[in-house]
Amino acid sequence: MLNYLITGISLGSIYAIIALGYTMVYGIAKMLNFAHGDVIMVGGYMCFCATAYLGWNPLMGVLLAIVVCTVLGVVIERLAYKPLRNAPALAVLITAIGVSYFLQNAALLIWTSTPVSFTSVVGSGSVSLGTLRITHVTLVTIAVCILIMVVLMLFTSKTKMGTAMRAVSEDKGAAQLMGINVNTTISVTFAIGSGLAAIAGVLMLSAYPLLIPTTGSMPGIKAFTAAVFGGIGSIPGAFLGGILLGVIEIFSRAYISQEVADAIVFAVLIVVLLVKPTGLLGKQMSEKV
Repeated sequence: MLNYLITGISLGSIYAIIALGYTMVYGIAKMLNFAHGDVIMVGGYMCFCATAYLGWNPLMGVLLAIVVCTVLGVVIERLAYKPLRNAPALAVLITAIGVSYFLQNAALLIWTSTPVSFTSVVGSGSVSLGTLRITHVTLVTIAVCILIMVVLMLFTSKTKMGTAMRAVSEDKGAAQLMGINVNTTISVTFAIGSGLAAIAGVLMLSAYPLLIPTTGSMPGIKAFTAAVFGGIGSIPGAFLGGILLGVIEIFSRAYISQEVADAIVFAVLIVVLLVKPTGLLGKQMSEKV
């Protein structure tokens, strides 16, 4: 049972890192970037190409993935979302779905649909504690998730850009009147979220090494679910939602059924939202009229 719990926390840590990207973009730009899951896939392919084709050190492969995904996030925001800043939410949502399909089909053209085996950037070692065996990938994934959450909390509360992000999140118009560059702030948010997606993709593929152009689709949906579960717009909420979602999924697969595990995850979300519509750590926002 303890093995399942640790595996669940590890999987949940991956969901949490992805969910942090969702929750930051929604909290500041008030939009759902459904192409976020496909950025994970791009990060995975970048790291794979760097290590398998160019013979780079795994750490260099991870850095390349982060740089490419960060730039990709900014490009997507500038080309696809910035022109729709004042457009209806439905137009932004349809655009996000279009960007997602574009990235998937571009990956199909470049790398085809043939699955490739991703080599773990952490290695295949493990640590034994009595009868408990914990892989290095699991330990690194959990540690990286905690580190990212702490750094993001400090960044948003202690830095000038973090203060700008919180101001834009509260009121874009008022923030602009105070001299804050809203467009730059939103672009930085996309850059951070996409960089996190690259890290999550590399960690996920280190644990589950099958890489195809649709690799990021389901983890992206589950991470969005985790963000809503914890309270979208809340960094601690994304972390908590991701961890809980991973634990629920692993225990469902172990003790109930592999086939219905995903259904159980989404059913739990529905129950939570019926009881607390804003999510576990979300706050009810009053709307002025």
